[in-house]
Amino acid sequence: MKFTLSEEQRDFAQALRDALKRSASWETLLALGVHEVESAPDLVVAFLELGRAAVPGPIVESFAVLREPRSTLAWPPHVPYVVDNADQVYAIVDDTKHRASIVEERTSVDPSRRLFTYDIGETVGPIDAEAFERGVLACSAQLVGLGRALIDRSRDYALQRSQFGKPIGSFQAVKHQLADAHVALELAEPLVFGAAVTMSRQDVSAARIAAGKAAYQAMRTALQVHGAIGYTAEFELSRWLLKVRALVTAWGTESWHRERLMATLCG
Repeated sequence: MKFTLSEEQRDFAQALRDALKRSASWETLLALGVHEVESAPDLVVAFLELGRAAVPGPIVESFAVLREPRSTLAWPPHVPYVVDNADQVYAIVDDTKHRASIVEERTSVDPSRRLFTYDIGETVGPIDAEAFERGVLACSAQLVGLGRALIDRSRDYALQRSQFGKPIGSFQAVKHQLADAHVALELAEPLVFGAAVTMSRQDVSAARIAAGKAAYQAMRTALQVHGAIGYTAEFELSRWLLKVRALVTAWGTESWHRERLMATLCG
């Protein structure tokens, strides 16, 4: 299925991309109204760009799930720790929102995605029925955006880096790896938009599976193309690599989403 963005959506995506190139900050997101996005397709448009820019912080939890810019949450078992700290911290248990207090910071694969243990406090009330699906959907879009950024950067590096007197991008093995990763992302993105239209459990899980696999393939390809320098924490590429590593198991692992998808189809 082919999805065509409206002129307004294209303008929103371009405005986000341009602004985030200058500053991938919380203030930038608020100024562009990311916290006011209502529809699921618009949410996907936004999170594709947030992933492309590797925006730090609890963006899924704040902007997609809670829709409160200065809030964050934990939602065990799929989001077992509070992601970052904020003015308001919540824990979701049995689809009920509770206030929570930060206890201790834990080690995170992604330094820009801080994790904390927490204590549960008073009950606030039920969380809306689509909140979890919005979290999964936003994470899926973010993964596709991260994957696209990794492939774009790898392509540029392959055209600049020379070996045996030629750019490594001219070697067929490198071309094939980049092309395969690009195709995987091209196949995943329509599934994410399709899930945004239906917001059904099976479509959201299918999109999450495809997005996670495509982003992971892009990450592996980026490491192959960049070679040893891609493994260094000081190299800028690590911003995208580590974020993919952290998010491929966030908001439900691939195996959990496969089980949910099968249960939905066969139930």
